[in-house]
Amino acid sequence: MTLSFRYSSWDGSQGTESFDPDDLLSALGDDLLNFGDLQHALRNLMQRGVQTPQGDNLQGLRDMLQNLRQQRRDKLDRFDISSVVDELKEALEEVVQKEQEAVQESLDRTSAADADNSEPSDEIDPEEQKRLNDLLESIAQKKQDFLDELPENQAGQIAALREYDFLSPEARERFEELLERLKEATSSQMLDQLNESLKNMSPEDMNRIKDMVRDLNDMMNDRMKGQEPNFDEFMDKHGDMFGENPPTSLDELMEQMQAQMNAMQSLMSSLPSDQQGQLQDMLNSSLGDPELQSELNELAENLSFLNPGNQGNQYPFRGSDDLTLEAATELMRQMNDMDSLEKSLERAQYRGEMDGVDLEKLREFLGDDAADEFEELQKLLDVLEEAGYIQSDGDEWRLTPRGTRMIGENALREIFRQLKLGTIGNHPVPENGRQGERLDESKPYEFGDPFHLDMKQTIMNALEREGRGSPVHLDPDDFEIYRSELQTTTATVLMVDLSWSMALRGSFIAAKKVALALQNLIKAQYPRDTFYVIGFNAYARELKPNELPFVSWDETVVGTNMHHALMLAEDILAKHTGSTKQILMVSDGEPTAHMENGRSRFSYPPSPVTIRETLKSVKRLTQKQVTINTFMLDRSHSLKEFVNQIAKLNGGRVFFSTPDQLGEYMLIDYVEHKTKQIGGRR
Repeated sequence: MTLSFRYSSWDGSQGTESFDPDDLLSALGDDLLNFGDLQHALRNLMQRGVQTPQGDNLQGLRDMLQNLRQQRRDKLDRFDISSVVDELKEALEEVVQKEQEAVQESLDRTSAADADNSEPSDEIDPEEQKRLNDLLESIAQKKQDFLDELPENQAGQIAALREYDFLSPEARERFEELLERLKEATSSQMLDQLNESLKNMSPEDMNRIKDMVRDLNDMMNDRMKGQEPNFDEFMDKHGDMFGENPPTSLDELMEQMQAQMNAMQSLMSSLPSDQQGQLQDMLNSSLGDPELQSELNELAENLSFLNPGNQGNQYPFRGSDDLTLEAATELMRQMNDMDSLEKSLERAQYRGEMDGVDLEKLREFLGDDAADEFEELQKLLDVLEEAGYIQSDGDEWRLTPRGTRMIGENALREIFRQLKLGTIGNHPVPENGRQGERLDESKPYEFGDPFHLDMKQTIMNALEREGRGSPVHLDPDDFEIYRSELQTTTATVLMVDLSWSMALRGSFIAAKKVALALQNLIKAQYPRDTFYVIGFNAYARELKPNELPFVSWDETVVGTNMHHALMLAEDILAKHTGSTKQILMVSDGEPTAHMENGRSRFSYPPSPVTIRETLKSVKRLTQKQVTINTFMLDRSHSLKEFVNQIAKLNGGRVFFSTPDQLGEYMLIDYVEHKTKQIGGRR
């Protein structure tokens, strides 16, 4: 059968290789073991990102936040927000200057015409021409006087020029452009659907808009009084002013209007204090209707009262690039959207609220790649859930038994990967004995051996003795039986120090990994053995396998109560008869607490009573043939002295280890001393 393959160019629609759930679980394993909190581990995974199956790094929420904040810093370092008012002032000054030039030109023409009229002319009546020149001069002089008497503040100038009949067409056009710009900035505080009405409103439109804003203020006043406004009646009356997608509730309308107002409020807040009033006055004067402006001011106050804390932010711009009013308004919209996006990313990072992030805003500010990567992050939880490693429990996630088992297997694999060639792979070959599991090798039968007859080798022995021929006569010395390995069952208690110092020195996660790895090793390879874990700080308690990933330290609990842990271990091991019994103790400090009348007694430095009671427990366990192997994670003199006393009393071994070597030491020790074999004779 011939296989054929077809290749095509990549267009982004072919899909990519999905994440491996085992890799994802391994990536969050350390955080889970360190903090004992699955929600925290999942959040950390989302924060730092993961490596994709293609070997690329999928950026996490932390990188996205850093990139977003850098963009905001770049804008703050680039622009000069105070240039907005300066630019409007310059535009208004140009209007006045152009008009003054036109007026002065008119005065100059009339003066020149008067001089020309001094000479007789047959075509024009001198008296009539003089009256015309005087009229033009009077008009030009009145305009000059008007311009000379303009208020010093820009808002007053705009209000006065609204009623002024410009002599210069260019000045008139520029002034109308300035008015439109100011009206657009004012309308930006309303809904987008109302912008055109505000910019090109007739007297009838003006009255309708005032009526709508007044009714809107009445609804907000009703809300503030605790009454329920009649929003449907409001929309029946004014709904045609809100375009094809009108709001469906007062809350939605208020939210939309607040978002519109935030940009202008941010602009006002970010301006120098002396310019804030100047800009607001210019905006107010652009409408030319004090009644409408009063209603709009009341609307802004009502929104601020009903939405406290949802106002525009102040931004410390420190750049030198100039901004127009339009560019500044758009910039403030972007800054507010960046703030909103930052908050939603922070909620996703610290609370796991991924659905609250606006993907379109993420795409706008950080690009298509960031939006695609965010969607990939959202899929990570689905991958883990589909693999059966985590399960939704209300608003939180919990680790399933399969996930717990896989974390233990990952810990075991990690420890074995750290082993050097020649250690665990080359441990001594078991010797042959008469009991236990049958091997493929055989040995001469001895009295008392199980009669696991190797028929083939027995007949061969007879033929070697008598030679070829039949029948074959068997002699007792010809009998050969299969060899067997004597397997002993082992009951092991792992005692793990849960004191605060273990976390401070980075030993806590290593100890938990070893506990999980040993638990999985014994379950998989030594199913006849039993394994228990005891955690101890001020008190000791048995930890079940499904609890291990979630065990954490408590900095408010002080004490290293080995005495209580040894007492619990003694009770647990007493249930196992005929088994080899051992205790593996992991600690980074000598005991600082002991049990007295059922209560933990703490003392630091360790009191003689604590040392004495702890060693008494060691002696009792020794008498019951329990081996205690101690794994020290600190080399302090006091700890060395104490564990040496344990070794002298018990005969167990002492290992001086570091957190990264703990798993290697403990697993090698367990495997190499797991079985005892009895040699056989040929």
